[in-house]
Amino acid sequence: MRKALITVVITMIALGVVAGVVGFRVWDRMHAPYKGYAGTEQFVDIPPGTSSSAIGRRLVDAGVIENDLAFRAALRWTARGQSLKAGEYRFDRPLSAVEVIGTIARGEAFARRITFPEGLTILEMARLYESRGFGPAGDFTQAAADPSLVMDIDPAATDLEGYLFPDTYALPRRTPASRLIAQMVGRFRATYTDDLRAHAEEREMTTREVVALASLIEKETAAPDERPLVSAVYTNRLKIGMGLQADPTVVYALQKSGKYDGNIRREDLSLDSPYNTYKYRGLPPGPIASPGKASLEAAVSPADVPYLYFVSRNDGTHAFAATLSEHNANVRKFQVQYFRDQRARREAGERGQGKGGRTVSGDRP
Repeated sequence: MRKALITVVITMIALGVVAGVVGFRVWDRMHAPYKGYAGTEQFVDIPPGTSSSAIGRRLVDAGVIENDLAFRAALRWTARGQSLKAGEYRFDRPLSAVEVIGTIARGEAFARRITFPEGLTILEMARLYESRGFGPAGDFTQAAADPSLVMDIDPAATDLEGYLFPDTYALPRRTPASRLIAQMVGRFRATYTDDLRAHAEEREMTTREVVALASLIEKETAAPDERPLVSAVYTNRLKIGMGLQADPTVVYALQKSGKYDGNIRREDLSLDSPYNTYKYRGLPPGPIASPGKASLEAAVSPADVPYLYFVSRNDGTHAFAATLSEHNANVRKFQVQYFRDQRARREAGERGQGKGGRTVSGDRP
């Protein structure tokens, strides 16, 4: 009896030791950093509805977790089997199974960021989209050519010019351009609030007119305090039937006709395009770029000032005037005299260095 009892005790101790060793090895496996893939990074895509066991197989097959035992042990230890989230995950360093499960449970899916500044056209956004490696520019322009996303708020839209809201977007790999376009329109809708709509209705402006005016404001100034002033200038001109004579509309018309080379010449002001506000009165037939929130706000809330003119001070700001005589004085000061002084300083410097001068044409005061 005594011998049997000793045997049982020894057996239990042995089993305890074995269990301890196994337990330690399992603990070590699920906490030890592991990297079983060859490259510098590995992507694992987890579709919606994938079971936890299938997720484990994907991670093991990808070399992110060493084996199924380590995955199951870590899953039980963390108790996050019901929290694993779909998405594409990027791994670029050795991680423990516990860390991998934590990453997926927190939904830290991989996404690349792209920022579209205010004031870009569809074509400019498409080039940026391609240059950042998100896909061909043609995919972007094709998706942006479908106006169905805004037909309820702008029945006259022929494309999405003006409605692709400038912002930073985080995109998973292989995101189609159409999905990004939908996000950008959605961001516009969220920004163009009921309050802005109400202001537009008070001014008897359609959404298309608001966005068109906002796009002019966006292209004319980046100074926050000037946006309501630029809006006032255009609003005042519209009230009295005065041509807007906005250079950005000429640039847009030239771009659409494939004739823009970075300069506006005097003959370009007579270009026969409905977007040329030197030739045709009123707002252009649609937006010429994507405005930001501040320009949308300025479009429906112009400053209460009598200004009809503004001219660049060549420092990012503008001089505003209510009369033509005041405007002409500003032009002489900030354009004619400014460029004369610039030319004189340049020529003086070149003479001091013993070099010949060079005349640069294309400046339009």
